Amino acid sequence: MTPVTLAHYAYLSAGLFSVGLAGVLLRRNFLTILMSVELMANAANLLFIAAARQHGGEAGHVLVLLVIAVAACEAAVGLAIAVGLYRASGTVNPNALAELKG
Repeated sequence: MTPVTLAHYAYLSAGLFSVGLAGVLLRRNFLTILMSVELMANAANLLFIAAARQHGGEAGHVLVLLVIAVAACEAAVGLAIAVGLYRASGTVNPNALAELKG
């Protein structure tokens, strides 16, 4: 059995990031876009942790904790925007944002 190397984690991270990017670019639901952004952040976290494990440093772990804290704040603000958008227009379609300009 072959050991799991940093390249394996990099490929997995690239795949997860690609799925998240496709979700951001192709979906039209605000909540799905938020979930795709979170998936992209988690793909980056996976690579940070794998690199920290490979090189034996704690800097990657600290950076991941920072990214998780920022992602939690981003999710809270994003959900607040989604609720406000739904109350104003009755939908969570990002194309409806153009109608709210005024």
